[in-house]
Amino acid sequence: MAKAIPTPLSPRSGPMVPSKDSFYAVPDNVGQVEPGTILKRRKPLSPIAAFGIARLNLNSSYQILYRTTDSFGNATATVLTVLIPHKADRSKLLSYQVAEDAASIDCAPSYALQLHSASGPLLGTLLTQGELLLVQGALGEGWVVVIPDFQGPNSAFLANRRAGYATLDGIRAALNSSPFTGIRGNSTIAMWGYSGGSLATNHAAELQPEYAPELQIAGAAVGGTVPNITKALTTINKGLFAGLIPTGILGLSAEYPDVAQLVLDHLKPEKTEAFFKAGTRCLLANAAAYLLKDIIGMFDDRNFMYQNKIVVQVLNENALGKKTPKIPLYWYKSVFDQVSRVADSDAVVKKYCDGGASVEYVRDIASEHASYALIGAPKAIYWLKKIMKGKKPKSGCSRKTLLSSLLDIKTWGIAIKLGVNALLNLFHKPVGPPVFG
Repeated sequence: MAKAIPTPLSPRSGPMVPSKDSFYAVPDNVGQVEPGTILKRRKPLSPIAAFGIARLNLNSSYQILYRTTDSFGNATATVLTVLIPHKADRSKLLSYQVAEDAASIDCAPSYALQLHSASGPLLGTLLTQGELLLVQGALGEGWVVVIPDFQGPNSAFLANRRAGYATLDGIRAALNSSPFTGIRGNSTIAMWGYSGGSLATNHAAELQPEYAPELQIAGAAVGGTVPNITKALTTINKGLFAGLIPTGILGLSAEYPDVAQLVLDHLKPEKTEAFFKAGTRCLLANAAAYLLKDIIGMFDDRNFMYQNKIVVQVLNENALGKKTPKIPLYWYKSVFDQVSRVADSDAVVKKYCDGGASVEYVRDIASEHASYALIGAPKAIYWLKKIMKGKKPKSGCSRKTLLSSLLDIKTWGIAIKLGVNALLNLFHKPVGPPVFG
């Protein structure tokens, strides 16, 4: 296997890393229960914390090990984090998918969001912790937020079908948790994810009609989406985001043994150690380690990932556009996204719309991939607020190209509230509505 054995990140006085925590172990009898079944539950070992250091004053939080499905239809399990704000409306449920983008289970959101979780080398889990800022925007509306470890116990980054299943089964598990969380069985449900988180969200939307038809999902917001992995490989090689290549390849290797063997066969011997290091670090550490590096050049054949039939099939299986979502989508994308060209999103949105989907597509000029995660968030929350209140998006599709989403006056209040509440939450303000509005 081309999956590096995870080297546990160096913890401070915090929770046990997942690679050493038996709570994460998949039970032998997991195939005997239905997807979404709760297998174990507990309170997080450490409180949920902003940037791993500032404890959030939540009403309650839980970790749930639940049954889900891998890319081949086999039963497996993964962990869900449940965050319940003060003054919670337990009939509003948001599944937020974090851009973990790593090939080590010790980078899982359920671990990274806890107080004194190991930062790893060079701010390894800081980005996951930073996404808690966006999650606080949802908690500030009073919604219950669930965050699935959608990459699963084998850290299968880019195994997007698995990610979609895990997202849907996480929602099922949340609904099944009503006896101890109080989440309503008839909750209004929405999904949200950016970048790597949008991959899971998009695939969940595509898979939902067949895999989880009983889930009445009101809509999903997806940003910074990467519809085509193959094209993204070329786009990011030798660039700012080159570190996503080795982590993505290792993630797929963890799911697909044939890919793992091909990686071993084609890696240059002198590059092997440097390549496999990606499996021991989290997103930002890998971004720094492989900055501007020629990752494709680490292989003896620069074209094998584009031409080998096995690899091509796997990449195609995990690309978007296989099925048309039934749920409404708010899709936001930077015109100058450096990870995935906007044309790739244009193409998938058109395919969805031609298939009868409802998509509100917003393209932003004055941004790029990283900055738009924050810049685009207020408009995403604005859209989610409407569907959480029962207002159905317009049927059909629309497309707008904006100079900047920051110029939308309707979202200024949300942006201010997001920033002010996030700041006050650092000082232990009860998380939930309202401070302003």
